[in-house]
Amino acid sequence: MPLVHALGACLGWLAWACSPTYRRRFVANSLQAGYRFAQVRAAVGHAGRMVTELPRLWLRDTAVNAVHGAEVVEQAWARGKGILFLTPHLGCFELSVQGAARQWSAQHGPITILYRPAKQAWLAEMMLTARNRSGVQAVPTTLAGVRQMIKALRKGAAVGLLPDQVPPSGQGQWAPFFGQDAYTMTLAARLALQTGATVVLARCERLPAGRGYELFFEALPMPLSDQLEQAVVQINQAMEHTIRQCPTQYLWGYGRYKQPRQEAPAAESATEGGAA
Repeated sequence: MPLVHALGACLGWLAWACSPTYRRRFVANSLQAGYRFAQVRAAVGHAGRMVTELPRLWLRDTAVNAVHGAEVVEQAWARGKGILFLTPHLGCFELSVQGAARQWSAQHGPITILYRPAKQAWLAEMMLTARNRSGVQAVPTTLAGVRQMIKALRKGAAVGLLPDQVPPSGQGQWAPFFGQDAYTMTLAARLALQTGATVVLARCERLPAGRGYELFFEALPMPLSDQLEQAVVQINQAMEHTIRQCPTQYLWGYGRYKQPRQEAPAAESATEGGAA
């Protein structure tokens, strides 16, 4: 892993050097959140580490060095309403769900996550195999996939989402994110409101010099509103809070403020009217 992360850091800086668009977006997004480039420059290398560590995470089990906030998750399980794990594009977010599954899936069943199938058949099959790890069930970003998530939560199981991902047109709402309106998925809020699931914030931070990872869990800082629009705003605020815990590992180059792509609104419509 030290070599993998060292190569990743080089790849991150190579991308920085080769792409003016990436540089402008990175600087603009971090400034929007109140960070000068000097404060978050390490995030350039971490973006590359995310790429080079992915094959290892897909092909073999990777343990975390420590778990912080496990009592928050235990309290959520005790409520019996299921858990909605939310994590932004921060650190090793692929390992966030794997770490949680290793800790709790034997007792509470697999954690269900969404994934977007690749267009190439061979790659789609490889992604599905890689993500359907022990304790993790990957479902596609379709009506059927979202229904499976709802069923999992209603059975008291867990679901994992990245709510700072820009959804297709018609599947979100404009809501502030670090003070600027960003098109934001409503799926996370709908799942929580519709099922009564407990929201738990998760993040997985890389340790220096490839020494491993640490997993953190936190309760939602505020009770979730029963009004959808306000709940979406609160989830954005929760993502801001999580990112500020480790801003040097956030993907500031991600196009968070881009216009949503045009796509049939199948996934969100699954949660309308209590479909399951």
